[in-house]
Amino acid sequence: ERGGNNSFTHEALTLKYKLDNQFELVFVVGFQKILTLTYVDKLIDDVHKEFRDKYRNEFQQKGTLGLLNGTFDFKDDFMRLLRDAEESSKVRAPTVMKTFEQSLKSQKTVKCMIETRGEKPKEKVKNKKNKGPKKDGAEAASAPSKASAGDKQPSAAGDKEELTKDEILQKNREEFFKRHMKAGEKSRSPKPEAQKEKGKKPRVWDLGNSNAKVLDYSNSATNGSAEACPVEEFDPDLALGDRNREPGRLYDLEYESDDEAEEEKVIQNPSKPSTKKGGLGGMFGMLKGLVGSKSLTREDMDPVLEKMKDHLIAKNVAAEIAVQLCESVAKKLEGKVMGTFTTVTSTVKQALQEALVQILQPQRRVDVLRDVMDAQRHRRPYVVTFCGVNGVGKSTNLAKISFWLIENGFSVLIAACDTFRAGAVEQLRTHTRRLNALHPPESHGGRTMVQLYEKGYGKDAAGIAMEAISYARNQGFDVVLVDTAGRMQDNAPLMTALAKLIAVNAPDLVLFVGEALVGNEAVDQLVKFNKALADHSMAQTPRLIDGIVLTKFDTIDDKVGAAISMTYITSKPIVFVGTGQTYCDLRSLNAKAVVAALMKA
Repeated sequence: ERGGNNSFTHEALTLKYKLDNQFELVFVVGFQKILTLTYVDKLIDDVHKEFRDKYRNEFQQKGTLGLLNGTFDFKDDFMRLLRDAEESSKVRAPTVMKTFEQSLKSQKTVKCMIETRGEKPKEKVKNKKNKGPKKDGAEAASAPSKASAGDKQPSAAGDKEELTKDEILQKNREEFFKRHMKAGEKSRSPKPEAQKEKGKKPRVWDLGNSNAKVLDYSNSATNGSAEACPVEEFDPDLALGDRNREPGRLYDLEYESDDEAEEEKVIQNPSKPSTKKGGLGGMFGMLKGLVGSKSLTREDMDPVLEKMKDHLIAKNVAAEIAVQLCESVAKKLEGKVMGTFTTVTSTVKQALQEALVQILQPQRRVDVLRDVMDAQRHRRPYVVTFCGVNGVGKSTNLAKISFWLIENGFSVLIAACDTFRAGAVEQLRTHTRRLNALHPPESHGGRTMVQLYEKGYGKDAAGIAMEAISYARNQGFDVVLVDTAGRMQDNAPLMTALAKLIAVNAPDLVLFVGEALVGNEAVDQLVKFNKALADHSMAQTPRLIDGIVLTKFDTIDDKVGAAISMTYITSKPIVFVGTGQTYCDLRSLNAKAVVAALMKA
């Protein structure tokens, strides 16, 4: 449907279809390609409306499963609609070509069709007369000639009267265009010659290679074959990053804030007067913000909360969530009695920090290694599905997680279920070769630690994932990582396909991959992804997103608000944080470090 075309041609047949997204129905009509059936669109529209209205209650009560188990007696209705559509096409039959007697040409007399030598110039003169006032001079000059040819004038006038007004107008237009076209051709004639002399010469690049064979990578011997491709030479230090790290360990995200330490010192010693300002003004100015044994009111907190809200939005927290956070802090602090030498600002800030830490530490914690070992005991692979919008880094972070799992001693099968994006399979194949080079089978008792399961492009992603899981179960792989195509949250057909993949294969973990660069968009993405998974799932308890992979965290400095937005809207943990391009640039979320970066001025 990306091209907006709702028909499909196969050999001698043409299929036209229509979707009903509300009840997940597809209506298809097939007919011979050589037939010109004008009523097909009307027929499929009428059948769609009739069928949906007739069985609407059954769909709403039984859901999608009612389609599989139900029986629909629709043959009589269909035949009636088909007859109506055929009748309507007969009523609007194409117009028949006119006969000669019905044409305007048959109404002309033979006399008006006879042309003589003397009539042509006189007709031209008369046509020029009708042009307008600009031709008055020409009319005065031609008056003597008209008088001399008085005997021929009545016959010419008779011809003119027999011509209709539309024919005269059309003739005048043709002469006008011919005259102007000739003048235009004369004026434009030298231009094409000048263009031909110039011509267009190909640009020659200084560093380019004129030999096209050097750039030809279409050798069939190596295309699509991992074994035939040469082993890539690359520096392991560039792929791994820090060589001093502990293998298999997932380090916490770190953030050091010098400003926070300075602010804490100021809050701890608020009673010391500032000697720089001098006099009592400095002391009273400092004591003005202190509250002694007084309960906080909404009026006291509103100015501080307004500044806090603007600060959170500036740090990439979604505006809607920033408002809700400040509102929850206000409800928590309203009426609370504050201690001596405590400012309203520091109290609100402390409460907001505690709330943010709680948001980033959900009740359910995802422990991937523990779950993988549990799946091992049941002799089945642990399946993880990655989903997200386009370009957030699903394939790259899948490779990082593969490396982390391999270093912990688990074998990984990567399922290439992105069958749409050009180069997606080749990207995963390159990661597989590099991971096998870093962890060769010789280092693991002859066992290949990572393999790629792919079926090329244009295939059904759900089917490939199912085959990959079955293959992993038979071959004894510990983990299956399913890579899916990127899709926008507003694209209903693609979201339906993702929900189908998750519903059919029932993965152990569904990870949403989102980038740390987004602000308000994070809320829209997660809400619509979860809604699509719920709407298109056939289970009574639909499978939703279980965790989040936050990527590109190294590009945002202290604007870490996306982490707050994502965890707030889903109540799901951030399982992994991507912090770079090497396989070791994978971290676990440290809630206090993120909050420290968020509260930095």
